[in-house]
Amino acid sequence: MCDTCGCNVTPAADDHAVEVLQGLLAANDHEALHNREHFSRHNVLAINLMSSPGAGKTSLLEATIEALGTDLRIAVVEGDLETENDANRIRKKGVPAIQISTGSACHLDAHMVHHALHELDLDDVDVVFIENVGNLVCPASFDLGQHINVALLSTPEGDDKPAKYPVMFRAADLVLITKSDLLEVLDDFDPVAAEGYVRQIANPAPLYNVSAKTGAGMDAWLDWIRSEAGSRA
Repeated sequence: MCDTCGCNVTPAADDHAVEVLQGLLAANDHEALHNREHFSRHNVLAINLMSSPGAGKTSLLEATIEALGTDLRIAVVEGDLETENDANRIRKKGVPAIQISTGSACHLDAHMVHHALHELDLDDVDVVFIENVGNLVCPASFDLGQHINVALLSTPEGDDKPAKYPVMFRAADLVLITKSDLLEVLDDFDPVAAEGYVRQIANPAPLYNVSAKTGAGMDAWLDWIRSEAGSRA
């Protein structure tokens, strides 16, 4: 739980705590609208990547940058509690990466992203990926100003995560089952069942099986990005 987002406000919380949370979300939504207008004014597609820790967001970005580097100009905003480890991995691929260290906060918010955008020249960018803090709960509640939400579900996590954490997967415009190369050895993960759980929470979003390690399924993901970026050019 973190004290910055209100995730510690329980149903039994007093009226003041609920009022504070509502004010926090309203202020965030106002800043998110500003961010989205900023992205759109520069014809930049903003994609928010959400998942649990270790689901493969950074590995997916590395493979995506390698594949799209000559087609689209990419920048990344990295969110983690501490360290610049993931941002440094992205920078080694030759694209700008702005690190946001959240401290004790379990998610990014629109204000954090706004400050990070001051360090990016969006006139030189086609797509900004926002790699959110690894967490299956709080990131889904905070609009960052993105155009699109992508939720990652890695095969070692189990195929029932969309049922257990419906808010994140319901908010997704695309769901990626990552580390699909492990399906051969993880016989308790059923991609069909995973998609069934996504449909049960009334989300018709596309769902792709991908492996950043082997490249399997990556073409569908890359074509989807090209299509979304092209529609905003």
